[in-house]
Amino acid sequence: MISLRDLEFIASLARRKHFARAAEDCGVSQPAFSMRIRKLEEKLDTPIVKRGNRFQGFTTEGEALVRHARTIVEDVKILEQEFRSAKGEITGKLVLGVVPTAVIFVARTVKTLRTKHPGIKVRLQTATSLAIQQGLENGLYEAGITYGEGVSRDLLRVEDVYKETYLLLVPTHLAPRLSGEVTWAEAAQLPLTLLEPGMQNRRTLDKVFDDLGLFPEVSVETSGFIAAMVLAAEGMSATVVPKHLIEALGAPEGTVALPLAAPVLEKSVSIVTPLRDPSLPTVEALRRALRVK
Repeated sequence: MISLRDLEFIASLARRKHFARAAEDCGVSQPAFSMRIRKLEEKLDTPIVKRGNRFQGFTTEGEALVRHARTIVEDVKILEQEFRSAKGEITGKLVLGVVPTAVIFVARTVKTLRTKHPGIKVRLQTATSLAIQQGLENGLYEAGITYGEGVSRDLLRVEDVYKETYLLLVPTHLAPRLSGEVTWAEAAQLPLTLLEPGMQNRRTLDKVFDDLGLFPEVSVETSGFIAAMVLAAEGMSATVVPKHLIEALGAPEGTVALPLAAPVLEKSVSIVTPLRDPSLPTVEALRRALRVK
């Protein structure tokens, strides 16, 4: 008979698409993981995994097993959490995929969540909006905090959390002015550090500049805001950051943060979760924490 542990191994391999990473997730060595998969294939008398020098995917029979494994493993997870929550305690691991622009907001939400439910262990992973959607569909994440636009709503539940607005963080010696608003046209005349082109935030900013017929000088591209803020503090370049980031951390010394206008840009940031009923108690606790925010 196929065991729950067998199904956990299969679901992990489907998530990670890599034997060593899947083995690490399951808390075993790679040789032990591979042996378990081979024994399962012998038990079923059919190949499950396409083999080569590296993981190449699942066979047709393997894909069928993956679909059932994901459902069963998720149902067991829900069952365990529901039993614990019936006793008044919500515990378990909650893996979140978060776009870089929302990290500060989510960190504050995690504080609220863990104050109420200290038994919830949170893993917060930054990723692109596309990677988050894919991670939700293949079971890598329990929830995502990402941009709601473009999300496949027939497979995922999308609920708006807040509106993201933007500031120009600029070294004082480069700033058009030291207070008040600044236009996108003025921002385009400055050396800029922006997120990488594959990120939704960068695509959003590129569209604004393009719609206005502007050609900004992007001198540095980065995967997160820390480097961009350091470069601004060093006087090298300006950057465009979410307003809540500056509200939480403050503008670095030697810089000024000016609201961007003409136009004022707002983007909806949402909690995105798989469509399932019932939902994981840990995810429902996260929803309540977000409403508190």
